[in-house]
Parts: sequence; C-alpha cells; structure tokens
Amino acid sequence: MDIRKTAVVGSGVMGQGIAQVFARSGFPVTIIDIREDILANAVRSIREGRYGLMNLVRKGTMTQDEVDKIMERIRTSTSYDSLSDSDIVVEAVPENLDLKRKVFVEIEKHVGENTIIASNTSGITIAEIAQDIERKERAVGMHWFNPAGIMKLIEVVRAKMTSEEVLNTVVDFSKKIGKTPVVVADVPGFFTTRFIEGWLLAAIRSYEANVASKTDIDTMAKLAFGFPMGPFELMNIIGIDTVYHISEYLRDETGDPQFIPPVSLKQMVINGYLGDPKVKYGSRGGWFDIQ
Repeated sequence: MDIRKTAVVGSGVMGQGIAQVFARSGFPVTIIDIREDILANAVRSIREGRYGLMNLVRKGTMTQDEVDKIMERIRTSTSYDSLSDSDIVVEAVPENLDLKRKVFVEIEKHVGENTIIASNTSGITIAEIAQDIERKERAVGMHWFNPAGIMKLIEVVRAKMTSEEVLNTVVDFSKKIGKTPVVVADVPGFFTTRFIEGWLLAAIRSYEANVASKTDIDTMAKLAFGFPMGPFELMNIIGIDTVYHISEYLRDETGDPQFIPPVSLKQMVINGYLGDPKVKYGSRGGWFDIQ
C-alpha cells in the first residue's frame, strides 16, 4: 500500500521527533494529544527545541524557507476524528500497557480498514498492545530511538498476526524517511531493549558495589566503548522510572534474573528522582542530584 498521510498519537519527546521526521520527509502529519497547550508546546519544540529545526538553520544545513514548509505539513488535534484519512498512525504514548491498549482501540475506531496502526513501544509485545482491536493484521511495532531525527534505526516488530503487506509497507516506508529498518520477533523487549536494559542494570550494580562512581562509570563507557553517553546520563534522558518499569516487565515476562531491579533504582523511583527531563513535571531530577 502507498503511505501518503501520517499521524502520531502522543506529543512527548518521541512523538515530536517522529512527527518531525515525517514532515521533513515530505509527509503531512497530524499529532494527537489530550490538550491544546500540550500540542502547542510540542510544535514549539519541533521548531525551537534542542533537536528543533531552527538549530539546523543556525548550523547552515537548512534554510528558513525549508523550515516553514516543514512546519506547514504539521497539524495538531485533540480529536481522534482527525485520524480518518491517515494511512499510518504511530502510537507514541507512555510505556503503559493499559494506556496503549486503549489508544489502539480508539485509533481503530477512527481510521480506515487499511490504515496501519504502529506502536513505538520499546519493549511491550505488539500482541499484548493489539489484544483488543479487531484488525490485528494491521498492527505492527515501529520502535524508534531518541533523538528520532538523528538515530537511524527503526526496530520493526512483526507480531504473529501482522500481515506480510503491512510488514513490507512499514519496511519500505522506513527507508523512504531515511531510516534503516531491522525486523525482529514480537518478544518482550525485542532485541534493543533487552540489550540496553541489561547494560544499564549492570552499571547500577557496579555503582552499588562501589566499583566506581556514577561519573566515572559514564566516562569509562564513553572512552572504552565509544558510546555517545554513559549509562547514568542515558537513564536521566530515558526516565529513571521508565528504566525501572521496563526491568520489572522483562523480569516478569522472561524470568531472567539479570532484569531484577537493583535496590538503588527502585529507591530513586520511590523518592521521586525520575530523570532530568522530568524535573519540570514535579520530580527531583536524576542520578547526579543525589550522592
């Protein structure tokens, strides 16, 4: 099938990034969220934020005219009715199974029978998320990475019910928007989340065992392995609560003891230290705000 119009449900960091990529690639995109002020902030961030388009203008890699044309392709709405003419809708709401299931049901109610419904989940199986929709063959995973405008990989998750047509369309579409799609099985955590979660939890356990400080662990990870940021820096961006909930999910689903949440991770979440980007939402900051 031919994808011409796109949509994203959820205007957080990942939703903003996905919408920006769609618009930069020439596709009209509708962003759905629950309030107009949230959507206004998202549009402002797409244009002016840390990974916003105006940064590219300042660097000389994009013109003001190009920015204006990209922004014209972006529209926002608080109503699922605005999804009616979309060829693909990417769900990018928080990593909560009940919420994602509800969003999938709402999307299906308001789109055509051939619309692809994709989830940007980082580890919940598509089978679980799509459990309550009727056209399960239209469901697929599109796991993006932050920042979406820069990171090349899209982990395309093929559930057992995903049709061959949907899978091939998403793979081809991912290439059209400048990404590298890799197809993975619909298992908890897929590949990337299993891999990164194990690495993050191992770093926490090394810190708990006084092997090295948080700052030194981050430094060694960058200098020894070439990672752009260390595990504690990365957790502050992902969200410490997200790391914790993913570890619980993977532990419960796989039974693998490597995913048992370390004590200090659990304590961070209980005490409200959720990560630097979440400070403005009432948390107390991240790993480097405590001893």
